[in-house]
Amino acid sequence: MQERLQKILAASGVASRRQAETMILDGRVSVNGSVVTTLGEKADADVDEICVDGQPLRSTKLLYYLFHKPRGVVTTLKDPQGRPCLDTYLDGLPERLYPVGRLDYGSEGLLLLTNDGELTNRLLHPRYHVPKTYRVVVTGRMGSAAMQVFQQGVQLSDGVTAPAKLQHVRFDPEKGQTTFELTIREGRNRQIRRMCDAIRLPVVRLIRISMSFLKLDGISPGRMRPLTPQEVKRLRKEAGLND
Repeated sequence: MQERLQKILAASGVASRRQAETMILDGRVSVNGSVVTTLGEKADADVDEICVDGQPLRSTKLLYYLFHKPRGVVTTLKDPQGRPCLDTYLDGLPERLYPVGRLDYGSEGLLLLTNDGELTNRLLHPRYHVPKTYRVVVTGRMGSAAMQVFQQGVQLSDGVTAPAKLQHVRFDPEKGQTTFELTIREGRNRQIRRMCDAIRLPVVRLIRISMSFLKLDGISPGRMRPLTPQEVKRLRKEAGLND
């Protein structure tokens, strides 16, 4: 099937669609031996020989998986300290996948894995403000004042956070812990742990339970499932990628 050349390049993970357009205009891309320097040209990735800087473009099947990252796993493909990492769980997949964003070592929950570089760049870009919801367990009781701070913005060392959505707050007097769900649209390093530390409610457990419309429901730790074609289409649409 013929598609726009910049779309093929972006889908292969070589560059974002905008970067691919620049590569074409710079004369770095050829199709069947002929250099292409104008936008709008189409090709068939399964039939045509597409090269970037003289190197053939490998045809890559785009894959999308929801993974339940267990606690105590590093969100990288390799770890110099020898800790468990994602490679342990990705053996046997036909393509190399990469995480969209991170969950820290002590956190768990939903992680999107894909080789769609263009979608990854969009989902991580602050412009799109993808909502992520976490179930948080902290030591201590969360009072009304702390709730208000979360909902208005927490002062951190790198600035005030955007208002967060707080719901399902409940206190367990036997354990002395509060459990709640928190939805944020930012992606600062260890943001939720830092927010809780700022109001003196240290985190005991942190689980990402959703990202946009994608839910963790039914996926046990260390397991994954592929996204349905409908989910992929909706996710790309929400990221502003209208195929």
